[in-house]
Order: sequence, then C-alpha cells, then structure tokens
Amino acid sequence: MAKFKNVATNLNPMPEKLDSLDIKILIELQEDARKSLREIAEKLGVAEGTVYNRINKLKRMGVIEKFIPVVDYSKLGFDLTAIIGISAEGGHLIELEELLAKEPNVTAVYDVTGEFDVIAVARFRSRGELNDFIKRIASLEHVKRTYTMLVLNVVKETHTIDLSKLEKSSQ
Repeated sequence: MAKFKNVATNLNPMPEKLDSLDIKILIELQEDARKSLREIAEKLGVAEGTVYNRINKLKRMGVIEKFIPVVDYSKLGFDLTAIIGISAEGGHLIELEELLAKEPNVTAVYDVTGEFDVIAVARFRSRGELNDFIKRIASLEHVKRTYTMLVLNVVKETHTIDLSKLEKSSQ
C-alpha cells in the first residue's frame, strides 16, 4: 500500500522567504553568535520579539543549523592541515565518503568532479598521525589512489560568506 504525506499538516502552503531583516540578523550572528537578542534588536531598530521570531524562523528553515564556536585547532596542537584527493572504484563512492566523514580528524568531505572523486580536509598533530591516516585510507579496498597536499600557510579560512557585502550589491 502506498504511503502519502499528509499535506494537511503543512498549514503554510507558501514557502517562507528571507528578507533584508533576516539577512541583517544573520550578519549580526555571524559577527558574534552570542550577541543578545536585545543587542541585535537595538542595532537593527526592531523589537526584541521580532529578532527572536526571525531567528526561530531561520532555524526552522534550516538556514541556521546550529550555533558553534570557531576553534583555532592549531592552538590545540593540530598544526598540519592536509587536503587529500581520493579516487574510488565506481559504486563504492558513497560508502567511502561516509567512512571518511566519521573520521575524527576529517573536517570536510566533498564529492567533486575532476581528477578525484572525493576531496577530504583533515587536521593532524604530527606527520606520523598524517602518515598513518593516509596509509590506512590508501589501503581501503575500493580506494584506487590518493594525492595529499599539505597546507603551508592559511591565507583565509572561514565558514562564512560576507553577507553584508552581498546585501549591498543586491540593492
């Protein structure tokens, strides 16, 4: 028997949209996610309840996934950053990506086009840890080859887009 989604549970048939106030709130949160609702409201000239409701809307929409600290991992001893290109045998790509995503040192896994099937970014405390990791990944059954690049200097590293500049250019 076919199962159908109960469309009656969706009381708002129109998808929610973002407006300039939502973007301004995101800009404030990107600057400091610990800012109080009052601080944001005062800066933007709106009621505290408006900010509260808008943040909840952004969370409900999945625009805001979670509030997390930005950690400087080199201060915790993770001074080596490796960017690893991996070629996999067909039909086993998703399995490999899921395995890589569970690795504690891996900070990003990308399914890509081009010479490699997967790009992984990982951080290590020593060359020995990196070496062990690469040898373990390279020896996996469905890995054809790996190519490892070490980061020498970080010029820019962020998980944010400067929404304030995009907001101005779209006006």
